[in-house]
Parts: sequence; structure tokens; C-alpha cells
Amino acid sequence: MSAVIVVGVEDRMPPVVLIEAARLARDLGAELVCGHVDRGQYAVSEDPDGTVHSRPFDPDLPEQPDAVFPGELIAHIGTVLQDAGLGAVPWSGRELAGDPAHALAHLANVLDARFIVVGTHEPGARGGLREFFQGSIATHLAHRQHRPVLVVPLGGARPAPGAGA
Repeated sequence: MSAVIVVGVEDRMPPVVLIEAARLARDLGAELVCGHVDRGQYAVSEDPDGTVHSRPFDPDLPEQPDAVFPGELIAHIGTVLQDAGLGAVPWSGRELAGDPAHALAHLANVLDARFIVVGTHEPGARGGLREFFQGSIATHLAHRQHRPVLVVPLGGARPAPGAGA
């Protein structure tokens, strides 16, 4: 297996996280594996590629087929990578379940990933509230597993290439 970079992806996520993860994958000659985590599910079994089979936490919900990586997210990732000139970076998606930090760390272990890439919380009060109640995925990853974690800031503008320090 070639080198792997795991990146946490969400619906409506800012493209900068995906772009930075794809640049790292390109620079290292690695495959980019996008992990999408459904917090309302828990894993019941796992395939060798890290894909999980899951069930809802709520026992009153009817039996449902396994969740699949969202088709809209597949299209969004392809568009973002193509628009950023990174369409040649090999990538795939994995649908995960449960706690995002635990699920991403576990996927990285299964795939023996070189890095895990995540974004910071959304700037502003809404993002701060979500982080307060759910915790920071980046912080959990940095403190609870052994792989390097690249945290991509979501707030503020990126300086132009060649701009000062």
C-alpha cells in the first residue's frame, strides 16, 4: 500500500481543509482518504479498508441499511480538487460512525496513514458553541493518538504566495 493521508470531511465544509490535505498528499505522493463521520451512528463491524458498518444510537429508529459516503460530498470533493488544480491526486472516501476524533484516528491506524488533517472550528459564536459542547476534534486527535495531526485554520485570509512571513 502506498502512503495515505486521512482528512476529516463534512457537508458544507470550507474547501481550504481539503485543498491543504490534497496538496500534502500530492507533495508526498500519497493517496488522500476522506473520512466522513456520522455522529448519530456507532460501528458494528469494519471492512479491511477501514469502511465501517453502523447502526443508529437511537434504538427506536427503524433498521436502516449501512450509511454510505454521501454522493453530494463525492461531487463536492471532486469539484474542489479539480478547481484547485489537484484533480490528479488519487482519493477515496470512507463513511465512518461515532465520535469523529476516535473514528478518524482508528481509520488512520487501519490504513497506517502518515498524517491526519482536520480543520479548526468555524469562526464566530456558533463554531465556539459547537466546540464547547462537542469538544475540539483536533485537540482530541493531538492528545489521544500517535500520528501527526495537521490542523488547517478556517478563519482569516490566506496570504498571497511570496508575501511576508
